[in-house]
Amino acid sequence: MAAGSHYPGLVPPQTRPDEPSVVVHTVWRAESARLIGALTRITRDVGLAEDLAQDALVAALEQWPTAGVPDNPVAWLMTTAKRRAVDHFRRADTLRRKVAEIEHVRAGEEETMPDIASRLDYIEDDVLRLIFLTCHPVLTPESRAALTLRLVGGLTTAEIARAFLAAESALGQRISRAKKTLAEAHAQFELPTGSERTERLDDVMAVIYLIFNEGYTATSGEDWMRPDLTAEAVRLARMLAALTPDEPEVLGLLALLEIQASRTDARLDAAGRPVLLEAQDRGRWDRSMMRQGLTALENAERLAARGKPVGRYFLQAAIAAQHARAKRSEDTDWTRIAELYDILAEAAPGPVVEVNRSVAHGRAFGPAAGLAILDAVDPRSLGRSVLLPSVRGDLLERAGRHAEAADAFTEAAARTGNAGERVVLEDRAAQNR
Repeated sequence: MAAGSHYPGLVPPQTRPDEPSVVVHTVWRAESARLIGALTRITRDVGLAEDLAQDALVAALEQWPTAGVPDNPVAWLMTTAKRRAVDHFRRADTLRRKVAEIEHVRAGEEETMPDIASRLDYIEDDVLRLIFLTCHPVLTPESRAALTLRLVGGLTTAEIARAFLAAESALGQRISRAKKTLAEAHAQFELPTGSERTERLDDVMAVIYLIFNEGYTATSGEDWMRPDLTAEAVRLARMLAALTPDEPEVLGLLALLEIQASRTDARLDAAGRPVLLEAQDRGRWDRSMMRQGLTALENAERLAARGKPVGRYFLQAAIAAQHARAKRSEDTDWTRIAELYDILAEAAPGPVVEVNRSVAHGRAFGPAAGLAILDAVDPRSLGRSVLLPSVRGDLLERAGRHAEAADAFTEAAARTGNAGERVVLEDRAAQNR
C-alpha cells in the first residue's frame, strides 16, 4: 500500500460493534502505534513499518469477516505484518541479512507475541520511541502534528485533513514528505538521552498541545470545536504520561487537557452556539474527567515537591484547576490565578501569556489593571490573531467603555476564521453599541 494513502474501510456505515470490520477499526485505533512502533524497531524504516501494518490491516478486513475475529487480534496483526516483512526482505537480494535479523530478533519473541500483555513494557517502549520519532526536530511543527496523528494516533489521512482543513491529497503529500525527511536525516529509532531527550520531550508535548488547541477552538470552519481532535490529544497525553510517569510537566499537560476537555459539553448551548466559560452550566462539566485531571495535577505537585522541574503546562494546569474547583463562576479565585500567571510570565514569557495575564489581572484587580498589561503587548507579535482585540473588547466592556468595546469586538470578529466564534464576537459588539 502506497505511503500517504488512507487506511481503507475502517468505518463502514450502519455496522454493529461486534462486526469484524468494526473490530478491526477499534483494534487499529487502540493498537496501531504499538504495531507500527514494533515494526519500526524491526525494520528501522518508519515508512515501511506503516506499509506493513496497513497490509496486515487489509488482510484482516479481507479474512476476519469469513474466518472470524481471532482470539488475540493484535497478535494476529503483528504476526501477519512480520511475515510480510520477511517476504519483503526475501525479495530484495541485497537485503538478505535483514531476513536473519527479523527471524531472530529477540530470541523467543515469536512465542511471546500472542501473550502481548506480558510484554507490555517492551511494547510501550516502542510507542515511546515512535512518539519521539514523529516529533523529530528536522520536521516542521505542522508535519510533526500530522505524522503523530497518523502513526501514533491511528487517524486516517482524510481525518487529519478534515481536522486541519487541508486537502486530503496535500495532507497525504505532507505526511509522505515527513517520512522521507526522516529517512534522509537517518533519524534513529532510539530514545534520545540527556538534553536532546528533554528538548524532544518539549516538542512532543507541544505537538499534543497544538492538536488539542485546534480541537478546542478550531482555527477556521463552521464548528467552534472538534471534539474528536481534543479526545485524540487527551489520549496521546495519557499515553505519554503512562510512558513517562516521573515527569511532572507531562502530568501537568495531561491535567491541563483533561480539565479543559471536561468542559466540552457545556461549551455549546442547545442551539449549538458557543458558551463562554463564565456563562457555562457547570453541572454539564464531565466530573469524572475533571477528577482525573486534578489527580494528574496532584501527582505532578508531589513530584515537583521532590525537586522535579515544572514549566508552562504544569502552571497552566494549576490555573485551570482554580476554575475547576470553583462551584460557581463568582467563586473563582482570580487573585490566585493572577499570581499563577505572573509566575507563568517569568517561566514562559510571550505575548499570548501576557494577553491571558491581562484577563486575570482585569478580573482580580479591575479592568484598568488588565488594560495596562494589554497595552504593553506589541500588536505585531500576535499578527492577525483574534486574541488581542477580543480580550481588549472584554476589558473595555467591563470598564464601561462600550463604544470602544464594540469596535474591538468588531475587529476581532473580522479576524477569526471560525464561524461560531464570529457569531459570539458579533453579538458582543452589538450589545455594546
